[in-house]
Amino acid sequence: MMDRFALNYLEKWRSKANRKPLVIRGARQVGKTYLVRLFARKRFDHLLEINFERHPDIATLFASMDPKTILQMLELQFNIPVLSGRTLLFLDEIQAAPEVLACLRFFLEELPELHVISAGSLLEFAMEEPVFSMPVGRIEYLYLGPMQFEEFLAAAGEKNLAAFLGNFTLQVTIPPALHAKLMGLLRKFLVAGGMPESVDIYLKSKSWQECEAVKHTLQRTFETDFNKYGGRIKHQRLQLVFRKIPLLVGNKFKYVNVDRNARSAEVANALRMLCQARVAFPVYHSACTGIPLGATTDERKFKVLFLDVGLLSTAAGLNLLDYEKAEDVMMVNAGAVCEQFVGQHLLFSREFYREPELHYWVREKKTSSAEVDYVIAMGSSVVPMEVKAGKGGTLKSLHLFLRERRRSLGVRLNAEPPSLLDLETALSHGPNVSYRLLSLPLYLAGQVRRLLAHGV
Repeated sequence: MMDRFALNYLEKWRSKANRKPLVIRGARQVGKTYLVRLFARKRFDHLLEINFERHPDIATLFASMDPKTILQMLELQFNIPVLSGRTLLFLDEIQAAPEVLACLRFFLEELPELHVISAGSLLEFAMEEPVFSMPVGRIEYLYLGPMQFEEFLAAAGEKNLAAFLGNFTLQVTIPPALHAKLMGLLRKFLVAGGMPESVDIYLKSKSWQECEAVKHTLQRTFETDFNKYGGRIKHQRLQLVFRKIPLLVGNKFKYVNVDRNARSAEVANALRMLCQARVAFPVYHSACTGIPLGATTDERKFKVLFLDVGLLSTAAGLNLLDYEKAEDVMMVNAGAVCEQFVGQHLLFSREFYREPELHYWVREKKTSSAEVDYVIAMGSSVVPMEVKAGKGGTLKSLHLFLRERRRSLGVRLNAEPPSLLDLETALSHGPNVSYRLLSLPLYLAGQVRRLLAHGV
């Protein structure tokens, strides 16, 4: 059994006085259905699960828009009692029956005591249809991504290690032996990734070959879904962009790097659809002049993250031996793998009800260009983050950002144990400024926001 952090969020949702029907959003195969089933086993006597992709005809039972009539029909159809507080009603792949989503508002208004969860992996495409009607204000969301490193540790029988990371403070010294163990487990995660099926097969079989086979199958599954995106774009174009994204992580996205012979608009449309399906995530440049970061984005300048670091490793032809041979794991694939690892943890380490988003900062000048890998907002502060190799590694871009944006805190993620240093920027032109550098090992990427929230 693989527990997910989202279970804690579901527990709070279950007991909320002002609970609304919950819609779980996320890419296919990230574990939405498994999560709901696990939740139902733990907290409910009955689970009434409907998959509208497999049984589209069941949508006709919702035609009356009357919750009591609907429940009567469902009980007759499935021979499962629907009892408030004891039965969880789960409407899976609801994008295949978007008219059912409109019923959620009536469940809230007339049967608020009933627990209702729906999920959809391609919901954004249904939302674009002219007949679609989202019950705004009558539902709430949970955004689910791949498993985080701590979830992988717990599933691998290292629950104490997972708890150690989850409670880690900067006052704690991580001994060299424990640091080495965590870096070794991190290397395994970079290969296995966070897709529940690949994690499960690796932990059960201990076979990297079987794990790779599962990841290849997952990639083909995503490509099979392309015909569900609508007939607005050729499948070949979607396939090309999908296969190119893992190879472009860490770099400014340029349409010409995908296909020199394709029009930029065609590549852009394909990328937009892959982002809608949540198998890719744009990381937009922000001027970082204030909060929110999204207020000063330039959508012409962006990078792209893939869904999962394990799938990226497979696409790049990397295996565990490649990571173990590397003197510094940051050097593998020019650091793109570690940037992906950090990025996907930053995307999904916020509150589950917040839609994942991420930004970076770039200055493009002939004489003094600079790029900070990620920037995040913590309250009213903007914190720059660099994913760098080794103990040192040039921090020129970070220094430029700190001076230009008048910030006094930066974060570096690398392969070294944690440290908190008071430093001064080292720039050849202009005044230098004092700042504090929080340096964390990669395996603490999922804890960055928590550590910053507690004060540095």
